[in-house]
Amino acid sequence: MSDGDLLHVRVPGTSLVLDARGPRLPRVLHWGADLGSLDEVDLDSLVQGLAPPTVSNTMDDPVPVALLPEQSAGWLGTPGVSVHRGGRNFSTAFTTESVTVTDAEHGATSVVVRAEDRAAGIGVLLEVEVHPPGLIRARARIENRRPGVLDVEAVVLTLPVPGVARELLDLTGRHLRERSPQRAPFTVGTHLRENRRGRTGTDASLVVAAGEPGFGFRDGAVWAVHVGWSGNHCTLAEATPGGERLLAGGELLLPGEVRLAEQGSYRSPWVYFAHGQGLDAVSAQFHRYLRARTVHPSSPRLVTLNSWEAVYFDQDPDRLIALAHSAAELGVERFVLDDGWFRGRRDDSAGLGDWYVDTTRWPDGLHPLADAVVSLGMQLGLWVEPEMVNLDSDLARAHPDWILTAEGRLPPLSRGQQVLDLAQPEAFAYLLERLDALLLEYPIGYLKWDHNRDLVDAG
Repeated sequence: MSDGDLLHVRVPGTSLVLDARGPRLPRVLHWGADLGSLDEVDLDSLVQGLAPPTVSNTMDDPVPVALLPEQSAGWLGTPGVSVHRGGRNFSTAFTTESVTVTDAEHGATSVVVRAEDRAAGIGVLLEVEVHPPGLIRARARIENRRPGVLDVEAVVLTLPVPGVARELLDLTGRHLRERSPQRAPFTVGTHLRENRRGRTGTDASLVVAAGEPGFGFRDGAVWAVHVGWSGNHCTLAEATPGGERLLAGGELLLPGEVRLAEQGSYRSPWVYFAHGQGLDAVSAQFHRYLRARTVHPSSPRLVTLNSWEAVYFDQDPDRLIALAHSAAELGVERFVLDDGWFRGRRDDSAGLGDWYVDTTRWPDGLHPLADAVVSLGMQLGLWVEPEMVNLDSDLARAHPDWILTAEGRLPPLSRGQQVLDLAQPEAFAYLLERLDALLLEYPIGYLKWDHNRDLVDAG
């Protein structure tokens, strides 16, 4: 399908209708329940029926809410793209060059939009996929097509929700109280959730959901957004005085994080959108989508015993071998040796980074435990957290320059740890060698790889 069409993409239970007649970026006319078979007359009627009312002292023409909303089209909410060249070209005005519709993997339909702001020398490639469970995912690639640096500050993908969505639900929390739900009215303004931890934290929202007031697990229409990126990200729900409501998300970029030279490009993570009658239906769309992947795990999950709560840092070979025997008698299939096995590790203030077996505790290495675990028919697992380091470690003393810092100062401590800069080839090579050596020496079938510390003031 080419530029100049009203596109209706259907999968069982879901319709996505795009106004791609140009010249601006496609406008989303409908996202939600399946509208059935629609001909051109039906689609034209839908366009007319969804035209926003004209009120005094506003834009002379209706303002379309595109997949990447632009202020140059009259949109005064959160823009889809925030870029500039030293303060210039800060307001994009993309013109659609082509729209193609093709079949994607797992029975999905893909809509690809190519557009350009020729005056600013900025291109965009917009991808939207509608998957059979009803899940929609979208991403955008920003391209610098002229000399000079283009700073990219934000790329936020957007889908509108109908006026019946008047209540919001997301999750918050802290350590030992994760995933606590909170609800709020969907009022005019922006409900913004930002993750600046450098990872998915204990307060991660997972989804921001908008729905009919009082929606539950099986009742009430619900629309939800999720950003498929474990680093810094943002999700938002926005309502305007004009009546528009939308859900959006993208990567949260720090100042100066993405600077594109000529012919350089930045591609956003996938942003996922799901809808259904109740939260269970929304959850099911994600589950069915993930299970349809060719790379989705298919092996049975092993019954696992972890040594942490049994002994904490007080590791002793005989005691842990006895624990392994007890585990095997109970039907445990995997035995994981947790924190405390490596050099200098007596508590959580020292030793991180020194990934050598502590021979003062394990004079014969981990071989006695490994032999016992394997002979009992269990898989051996080992705890690691290789991207972290204690200042009280041989590694930190030898290579303080390997620690992530901003402006040459150490970030505040968290869990007694700092974070290693794995973009440095020497640091990466050291950790690869250490993990490789452990996996070659011992029959380890599972690494329990933790990431316990937030990235705070890390540059």
